[in-house]
Amino acid sequence: MILRLQKYMAECGVASRRKSEELILDGKVFVNGKAVMELGMKIDDEKDVVEFEGKRVVKNKKYIYIILNKPEGCITTVKDQFGRKTVLDYIKNINSRVYPIGRLDYDTSGLLILTNDGEITYTLTHPKHNIPKTYIAEVDKIPSGGDILKFNKGLVIDGYKTAPAKLYIIEKYEKGAKLKIIIHEGRNRQVRKMCKKIGCNVLKLKRISIGKIEIGKLKKGEYRFLSDKEINYLKGL
Repeated sequence: MILRLQKYMAECGVASRRKSEELILDGKVFVNGKAVMELGMKIDDEKDVVEFEGKRVVKNKKYIYIILNKPEGCITTVKDQFGRKTVLDYIKNINSRVYPIGRLDYDTSGLLILTNDGEITYTLTHPKHNIPKTYIAEVDKIPSGGDILKFNKGLVIDGYKTAPAKLYIIEKYEKGAKLKIIIHEGRNRQVRKMCKKIGCNVLKLKRISIGKIEIGKLKKGEYRFLSDKEINYLKGL
């Protein structure tokens, strides 16, 4: 929902709307990491991060946390201007709006978390939290020991060097291999680009975990709600 910053603060219980305006003018309120010092700013209460006195300002509401096993052939957005299938087409009977945390590209399947909790979204997407993401990849070449060493140290792709990663060979084929890959970032098509950098084309890619949250036995297109233990784990990050 789009609304004025001072109205949002009042609804969250920070202060009255008038007092919230004073706090804004005093430079004590931050939106997406930047101080706001004039009135009239509007925010999206589902996406923007509002902070006051070093703490995130959020509404008291019922939060929903969902794990989806995203199939290939759908996009990680709420809606698509071209009418393509989105991840929300698989989520049924949910009254509240939920949003995917991060992205999985069109041809990648696996674990995707959806929620209406902006704090958790911020935690899982901010690089400083260094949360591992684990993938299973089928590639058309068996990586050499040198390839694995380069991969683990980080590779230069798209003009930047990736953070150190982990690559393990799970199974070898006559013309390829199955790999387990662990990264701590979430750049566009990063796993595919890193594999290509060491001469391996990804034929199939699936994300199986984010931190300690695992996809388990969910079939493609199925979803479930997170357990209390899983939610507490995410909040503890």
